[in-house]
Amino acid sequence: MFTNAQLQVERTGRGGTLREQYLQLNILELFLDCITEPNEWLVEFGVGGICNSCADPANASVITQCGGIPLVVQCLSSPVKNTVNYALGGLYYLCNPSTEKRF
Repeated sequence: MFTNAQLQVERTGRGGTLREQYLQLNILELFLDCITEPNEWLVEFGVGGICNSCADPANASVITQCGGIPLVVQCLSSPVKNTVNYALGGLYYLCNPSTEKRF
């Protein structure tokens, strides 16, 4: 998938979005979509991915713009211990003075 820089330039999308950037941005949306699923394993996967990626301020910004904070808050009531732990870790990075006014 990420073989070399030249191949990635050749795979630039019609809208001009670089392939690597396209793949990185969509994974955050995939994680958010997983949180809304009824399957607890998918919820754990999604909130774990959010937790791991939101330490980067750029990713945290995308997550908050897509309405990720309320979704992560919903995970706090999960019966799965790991899901709750991931949600707490994610909220640590997502909740700051800049996002306080939104929610």
